[in-house]
Amino acid sequence: SAARLNNWPPLPSFCPVKPCFYQDIPVEIPADFQKTVTTMYYLWMASTIALFLNFLSSLAWFCVEPSSGSGFGLSILWALLYTPCSFVCWYRPMYKAFRSDSSFNFFVFFFVFFAQNVMYVLQAIGIPNWGFSGWILSLIALRTNVAVAVMMILVSLSFTAVAVLGIIMLKKIHSLYRRTGASFQKAQEEFAAGVFSNQAVRTAAANAAAGAATNAFRAP
Repeated sequence: SAARLNNWPPLPSFCPVKPCFYQDIPVEIPADFQKTVTTMYYLWMASTIALFLNFLSSLAWFCVEPSSGSGFGLSILWALLYTPCSFVCWYRPMYKAFRSDSSFNFFVFFFVFFAQNVMYVLQAIGIPNWGFSGWILSLIALRTNVAVAVMMILVSLSFTAVAVLGIIMLKKIHSLYRRTGASFQKAQEEFAAGVFSNQAVRTAAANAAAGAATNAFRAP
């Protein structure tokens, strides 16, 4: 079959940066799981939009409260860091897990997405100077500037919705995963098979074994 060209992110043809992944949910994902994978894709997009709105509200808060510069700086960092990292570290493993029924990718997804859900909850809480316009910071802003506080409350609602959906989807995918009969042993076997099928790893292992044998023969 012809090789599939990467199509995500969907960048214009004149852009010097080319798509990094191939993604086609109706083609690659079994019908029973397409709705789940699509929902997770929308969750990723919603969390990205929430971080962008968080940046705008943090900028507005910085304008009325100059001492909040560290929170504004962190809001930029979170938007730039989380957008690509969340896609690569939990969305793609989840996508590949459903695509090929991969226990190893399921384990990677559960580990990373659990940590992501903890972060979603912290975003909604909104501890001052953490870079998140959550509920605590929104209530503080109400005393200073109502317009900025309203922006922050909208962001808090966005963070809360993302956190709730994230927890619901984590439980749902875990339930689906248990029904597939996957196991930690299967994940270990997949990982070992993937490592030893890699030519560079095999070459390194062979060189290490040869070196150890040579040293053993040279030893007095």
